[in-house]
Amino acid sequence: MSAAPDEDDGLDEAAMNGRMCIVSRRSLEPDALVRFVLGPDRQAVPDLKRKLPGRGAHVEGRRGVVEEAVRRRLLQRALRSDLTGTERLADELDALLVRSAVGALAMARKAGQVVTGSAKVEAALRTGGASGLLHAREAAEDGIRKLGQARHAAMLAGQGGEVPIYRLLGTDELGLALGDGNVVHAAILTGSAGSALLKRLEALQTYRGESPGSNDANDQRDLHEAAP
Repeated sequence: MSAAPDEDDGLDEAAMNGRMCIVSRRSLEPDALVRFVLGPDRQAVPDLKRKLPGRGAHVEGRRGVVEEAVRRRLLQRALRSDLTGTERLADELDALLVRSAVGALAMARKAGQVVTGSAKVEAALRTGGASGLLHAREAAEDGIRKLGQARHAAMLAGQGGEVPIYRLLGTDELGLALGDGNVVHAAILTGSAGSALLKRLEALQTYRGESPGSNDANDQRDLHEAAP
């Protein structure tokens, strides 16, 4: 069933413009958007690399916005098809973003831009070599607190800027990427593979609506405990 002309008005531009979200109609940076294309089974297929052929519809990369695009049938209008399986789309996109992050983590490990183990992670933080800090979802609070103190000690000593913290993956997902099922903490080192991993983690974090690190109370506590 095709949309009525007044419902479809403006969606052509929104769908084809690679920087316009079809929900908010706002122009955004490409990395802030997820492109969807029509799949062979009339499914909306997320095109994270923006390389799949065909008509595209762009949605801001936040779960709530994707859910709104489904609820308002904006993807159907933009892709000009009665889509199937849209009720699972938000969960499927989350899983796809996780797979993308896990794949990037594996590549960073192969490039030597990830270190694991509390001692090595702490050393990377204190020397300013870390560009990101990973905690498994199952990580104990005392281990998180100890590394938070090292992170803030480096900031106080002028060893680089604030290192973002990610607690998005479980030990099983970290183990899959790093070849070690016992990984609880990891530091992302500077380099192209490390930067690519940070982008994947930021995309997943933004999609889930999670904050990029400790809350303010924990930050203030760690700053106090790290101070000489």
